[in-house]
Amino acid sequence: PPPPAPPPPPPPTPPTRPPAPAARRRVWWSALPTLSRAFGRSLPPPSACPSPPASGGCSRWTTRCCGACGGCGTARPRAAAAAAARSLSAAAAGGDFDIKRVGVIGMGLMGHGIAQAAAQSGFTVVAADANADAAAKGAAAIDKSVSGLLGKAVAKGKMGQEDADKEREAVLGRITTSSDMGAVADCDIVVEAIIEDLEIKRGFWRDMGGIVQPSAIFASNTSSFRIELMAEVSGRGDRFVGLHFFNPVQLMKLVEVVRTPLTSDAAFDAAMAFGRALGKEAVACKDTPGFVVNRLLVPYLAQAILLLERGDASADDIDAAMRFGAGHPMGPITLADYVGLDTSLYILEGWVRDYPGEAAFVVPDILRRKVAEGKLGRKSGEGFFKWDGNKRA
Repeated sequence: PPPPAPPPPPPPTPPTRPPAPAARRRVWWSALPTLSRAFGRSLPPPSACPSPPASGGCSRWTTRCCGACGGCGTARPRAAAAAAARSLSAAAAGGDFDIKRVGVIGMGLMGHGIAQAAAQSGFTVVAADANADAAAKGAAAIDKSVSGLLGKAVAKGKMGQEDADKEREAVLGRITTSSDMGAVADCDIVVEAIIEDLEIKRGFWRDMGGIVQPSAIFASNTSSFRIELMAEVSGRGDRFVGLHFFNPVQLMKLVEVVRTPLTSDAAFDAAMAFGRALGKEAVACKDTPGFVVNRLLVPYLAQAILLLERGDASADDIDAAMRFGAGHPMGPITLADYVGLDTSLYILEGWVRDYPGEAAFVVPDILRRKVAEGKLGRKSGEGFFKWDGNKRA
């Protein structure tokens, strides 16, 4: 008889994943409570974990229950999962920066929006404005905005009224307002959103260098000035970045993170992680005029206004061409009114002055005339179009 067939070879041993670096394990471990809330799993506390981080970390608890809890629950709403992602992103900032306490200077439209976004993301916020009335108005605007967003969530059945009330109290409870600039002294990052005047900003940062703790990151929300011009007077150029948010900050998903030749890698990485922790898409950019969005947007608006000025096309036809031909949600003439004609003029005049050789930077005469007549666009009720609040009349 033929000899018996040899036994089949044993199945190959699956490759083992190398242990995560200690820094990564610490990040996951710090986010354990938030992950538990987000995914409905009663993940064990450190004392109950069969493989605590000190011994190398459990290879499974980052994505599934380790078993010590007796099983997992069902998934929670996406909002909780997003909170988990923000927690991880904030913890991942790492290095020499652990951002927990956020200072915001200026409680105008952008300032109170930044403060609200940070508080909604779980950060403790100190919002200061030298004008006590402005600080109070900013706080009221935050309350109105938070209440409005939560009210819409309740109306759509995404959460109950009781949960909405608790969330409102939690968000507002994380914000302290003040008219004293010294209130931000112990913040881990200070974001400036004051008047768009370079000399005022430089004076502000010159003063803040001696007020805020030396380890803090400084960030300007300027939309038009070179970040380095402020960093050089702050006394901490290596920890100075641009954080350019977009209006309304509570809803717009983008933040431009700008680094200068002075900015350290650690500070820049921490600023990027902070932007992501706010739930934003953080894009990196060098310290160039207008950064990314305004460098493209403002010359585009200027060219559209020049078309109108020369009589090449009407305002409505220019808008229709870009809406239906390029798929833009809003035409450039309407957008110029919406942004504010004075804002576009201010940016363009600064660029023309500082970069005279740049052909893309031009100021249409009609833009100057509109601003001189007080026709600033949506904010004044008339620009290239007439406005009734936020809608064209």
